[in-house]
Amino acid sequence: MHPFWLISPFFFWGTAMIVMKAVLPQTAPLFLGAFRLIPAGLLVLAVAMAMGRSQPRSWRAWGGILLFALVDGTLFQGFLVTGLARTQAGLGSVMIDSQPLVVALLAWWLYGETIGLWGWLGLGLGLGGIAMIALSPQEWVNLSDWAQVWGHGEWWMLLAALAMAVGTVMIRWLSRWVDPVVATGWHLVLGGLPLLVLSGLGEGAAWSHLDGAGWLGMAYSTVLGSAASYGLFFYLAAQGNLTSLSALTFLTPVFALTFGALFLGETLTPWQLSGVILTLISITLINQRHRLHASGAQPVPVPVSVEPSP
Repeated sequence: MHPFWLISPFFFWGTAMIVMKAVLPQTAPLFLGAFRLIPAGLLVLAVAMAMGRSQPRSWRAWGGILLFALVDGTLFQGFLVTGLARTQAGLGSVMIDSQPLVVALLAWWLYGETIGLWGWLGLGLGLGGIAMIALSPQEWVNLSDWAQVWGHGEWWMLLAALAMAVGTVMIRWLSRWVDPVVATGWHLVLGGLPLLVLSGLGEGAAWSHLDGAGWLGMAYSTVLGSAASYGLFFYLAAQGNLTSLSALTFLTPVFALTFGALFLGETLTPWQLSGVILTLISITLINQRHRLHASGAQPVPVPVSVEPSP
């Protein structure tokens, strides 16, 4: 697999966060989430149909798609856009992409996968990093004020990470009965419909203030930030490229932090920056834990220099 295809989903996800944050002042969160999902899903389904991919036929397949749509579509995107309206795009991306920590725990619980010393170390560092990103030291002291806590978008992003982690585990199970590209398309469409209904009930004409640049940003987040990235990611995941994909997960927040600083002027406090560094280290340890364990279990060769006898 060419590195471009492996990296592209994370680049599009990271930059889409920046574009969505820039567009939010012209629209409303739930409408933005619905618009990101539904057209993208229709586009993925059209491509799948052109490729001759088979559609789901059994009740088990449709039931799995509906559950997948609820978790990885409605809940994930709903939490994401709610959090994005309350925090920086770069920080939000770091929180969302902490989901490998949850995936590791779910795989340990459901499939009996080994976490190991490096994995547990990564989980510990990740929890510390997330805690530092979510709240300042003073806010942790005043943690009893839950209204203040949920005013922080980072907590909504953490819920999005939990939903995405469950969705990542589900796609392996769902691909037994449904083509992964088709499942991706349907879960985007069906997951976006509840967001559209909720937006219509509570946000009014959320599209009325969008200008040309705003619609262009919406199109970017839909076509590249959803259709292309989701379709490619789940296709690669179903093909058994999980190790390569998981090793590159940290790139999404790196892209988001970089472009957020360049185009949105986002900055981090020293406390938040420390949390970001801890979280990125933890993601790397979690994703590379099997390789680190294998390298540590092997005997270390001792170089011996052979010199001519005197």
